[in-house]
Amino acid sequence: MPSSFLGELFGTLVLILLGDGVVAAVLLNRSKAQNSGWIVITAGWAFAVLCGVFTAAALGSPGADLNPAVTIAAMLRGAYDPTTAIFHIVAQLIGAFIGAILVWLHYMPHWAETNDAGLKLAVFSTGPAIRNTGTNLISEIIGTFVLVFVIFCIFAANGATSGSPASGLGPYLVACLVWGIGLSLGGPTGYAINPARDLGPRIAHAILPIPGKGDSDWGYSWIPVVGPLIGGIIAALLANALIPTA
Repeated sequence: MPSSFLGELFGTLVLILLGDGVVAAVLLNRSKAQNSGWIVITAGWAFAVLCGVFTAAALGSPGADLNPAVTIAAMLRGAYDPTTAIFHIVAQLIGAFIGAILVWLHYMPHWAETNDAGLKLAVFSTGPAIRNTGTNLISEIIGTFVLVFVIFCIFAANGATSGSPASGLGPYLVACLVWGIGLSLGGPTGYAINPARDLGPRIAHAILPIPGKGDSDWGYSWIPVVGPLIGGIIAALLANALIPTA
């Protein structure tokens, strides 16, 4: 097991605890943040990424992938061998699952106060504004392509790891990137852009005793897994052709 396993697990846990937590705050009845809107959700997710990155780095994963799409793309860029990549993905899924359980515990009284099963599911996983398999898949591919490709740009040899103005600001810039993706590209599907972020909490939703929760929409669940993986791979291939490694 690589030393980065715990970093990826706890980093993703923090990512989901704060990310799904802000969704719960906005959507669940009688929350003090109820109805505070999309800007709050996108900002909360950006800060969740920032906190997850610092947690992962402190616990042994300086790359702080927190996302199977990023891990696979980094592997294609030569950062990891396949075994390390697999361990990262397993850690991310476990962390996402545990983070979602903590959100459930934190908002325990609010589930029974919320009648809309769709809102309860939205705390844990993404869903489309307009359900269309082809366009939903394309949205997740594009959103994740932007995430991964711009991350590679930020950490390129002439980017945040060198003497440029971005030097040392990498985690903050990635958080801003996630915020921008949410604001600009998040409308169609809720911008999963991360298979672990969607799948781990969706599994938690399926097994937790949430009153009136409805089903977990497994018919849609493959889109926020497959779309991000495709987008990340495309980004890695293009980066290999255009962006020097750090």
